[in-house]
Amino acid sequence: MTIGAGEDQKELESRGYACDVAENSIVCVSNGAVTIDTHKNISIYTSSIDTVGEETSVKPYALQKDAYLLQYITPVKILQGSKAPTCQHRHQLPALIFSSGITNNLFHEFNDIIIPLFITVQHFQSQLHIILKDYNSTFVNKYSKIFSQLTSYEVMNAANAGVHCFQGFILGLKSHNTLALNSSDIPGGLTTRDFRLFLGETYNLKFKHVSQIKKPTLMLLFRKKTRKFLNEEEIVGMIKGLGFKVIIARTKEASNLDQYANTINSCAVLVGAHGAGLTNELFLPDGAVLVQVEPLGLEWASANYFGNPAPGMNLHYLRYKIEAEESSLVELYGRNHSVITDIASVYKKGYRKVRAVYLKQQNVRVNIERFRKTMLQAQQLIQMHN
Repeated sequence: MTIGAGEDQKELESRGYACDVAENSIVCVSNGAVTIDTHKNISIYTSSIDTVGEETSVKPYALQKDAYLLQYITPVKILQGSKAPTCQHRHQLPALIFSSGITNNLFHEFNDIIIPLFITVQHFQSQLHIILKDYNSTFVNKYSKIFSQLTSYEVMNAANAGVHCFQGFILGLKSHNTLALNSSDIPGGLTTRDFRLFLGETYNLKFKHVSQIKKPTLMLLFRKKTRKFLNEEEIVGMIKGLGFKVIIARTKEASNLDQYANTINSCAVLVGAHGAGLTNELFLPDGAVLVQVEPLGLEWASANYFGNPAPGMNLHYLRYKIEAEESSLVELYGRNHSVITDIASVYKKGYRKVRAVYLKQQNVRVNIERFRKTMLQAQQLIQMHN
């Protein structure tokens, strides 16, 4: 195992373990034999000639700069030079330890866990053990196909694993960028295309390029609680009128990821209001189109979470920015309220206020004529490939 270069690599060689601290992730690595005790909270015991009784605490989650998420992550201790408990189980491979963190949100599951997991362990060729902190059986089952590709062993639940000895450890996951991989970052050489190919192989996706889809098919994401489309029937009617076959996806349809991934992969266009469901762009074939309906106050999130990553996935991206009259917030607050006219002032009140207003209180009634122009653009982009 290696950890970047320079001072980190020197520390690894001299101390037996080292931590690579980047803008958004912390990954600690050891090449030597270690003891991992999972009773109560995880403690990792490493040997050291020079250091006795040194303790380092790390929250093994990829988004280190997100203080809101980190409050839910249980820390892991690295104890250097302390007496380790007796091993109950011995292994000839290293262990990877990370937290399942915030699950039941597709964006965070892929951006914070699955993509960083792929980045961190792909070069091990499945020859390592995974110990999952904050274990969630629903999460493990949902991504069982991905786990089976990345490790040859069953994922361990940290809560009942006991005392294990491993030939080294990796603590934490390496994050490159939002829904993206950078080939120049460590571990080197991996790209977003590599990850999309991995998903294609893992889920046996049929379509590699949108030109293989003979009948133009569009998936329309309907949200159940917030940022709902208030004129669903009009939207569907308009899109069908353009000649698209429309697949309507709700929460129930998305519950089986194995089937859902293949359904999305059969679509030339994915349409939805800003939200976690747009993470499914990862399963679209090359050349497909992502159309994001951008509610009021969500310009930065819409661009950074879903819009900007799309070209790196070899997708076309179309942004439909709603006007104030298309937002339910006008009816709720009034056209002249600062929520509508001075969005920056709401942001100054902090994330919780922004979340409460723009994410939780807002629904959308799109202007059909305006939206039709965006859908015609999507149609033209698809026709370019046929």
